[in-house]
Amino acid sequence: MEIQELFDLNHTLAADYLRGFTYPWEALEGIKEWIVSLGNSLDTDCYDQVAPQVWVHKTAKVAPTAYLGAPCIVGENTEVRHCAFIRGAALIGSGCVVGNSTELKNVILFDSVQVPHYNYVGDSILGYKAHMGAGSVTSNVKSDKSLVVIHSQPEIPTGRKKVGAMLGDGVEVGCNSVLNPGTVIGRNSNVYPTSCVRGTVPENAIYKNDGIVIMKR
Repeated sequence: MEIQELFDLNHTLAADYLRGFTYPWEALEGIKEWIVSLGNSLDTDCYDQVAPQVWVHKTAKVAPTAYLGAPCIVGENTEVRHCAFIRGAALIGSGCVVGNSTELKNVILFDSVQVPHYNYVGDSILGYKAHMGAGSVTSNVKSDKSLVVIHSQPEIPTGRKKVGAMLGDGVEVGCNSVLNPGTVIGRNSNVYPTSCVRGTVPENAIYKNDGIVIMKR
């Protein structure tokens, strides 16, 4: 569940920021301020500041119907499609796809992440080449509004009311799945479509619909 176990930091502009923490959810608190600082240091030959505290790489493609809320950074060769809603505090890496009607809030997307169809990703970090199938979402607030706890052995309190999902590099989430608050999925694991995931899933595993987890061969 530690940052070094989940992510290859060579695939994000957030590498130096994330190295300051042990667990990825610890980084959620300061994402907004850090993006502003990073944006102000970006090479103006590569990035346009299209609005206050909104930086878009010159090679990125942003649909005219997309909303880019401040602060956010859209990386090289990334595509932000029709009616995407980026509420703010979002770092979107290079080669990413943010699809139609997808909503992002307080997130770090590593390079080559795909959230292409009707996804909600809030208070979450998605690793290199992570992919969320159509309609899959992160749930970032518990129904009783209590503080989120990471369900592991032992359990780890986050001290935060809002924690979405931490997806390691190469994670595949099936269509219409719900990742409950504080879900952590290890590298190269797969989640079956229509799953309701809670707790932690080890790397190189398959999470099935009924909650059974098997290891890949």
